[in-house]
Amino acid sequence: MNVYVFKTSISQKDVQIVNTRLHSLIPNGTWNFDLDDLDNILRIECSENIVDAVCSSLRIDGFYCEELD
Repeated sequence: MNVYVFKTSISQKDVQIVNTRLHSLIPNGTWNFDLDDLDNILRIECSENIVDAVCSSLRIDGFYCEELD
């Protein structure tokens, strides 16, 4: 299982939209948000490398998204 951590511009009001998008991208993955963190962290666990797909998809939806090392 791979763990990916992203810095985002997601806010609490956006969580439902993003959850729907993530479910379509990675139906067998799990994710959570730490919106109390200054970087509005999105953490994803899945077996595939989904970095490019997640970043591209969220950017199309108007969100900032960058993988953290």
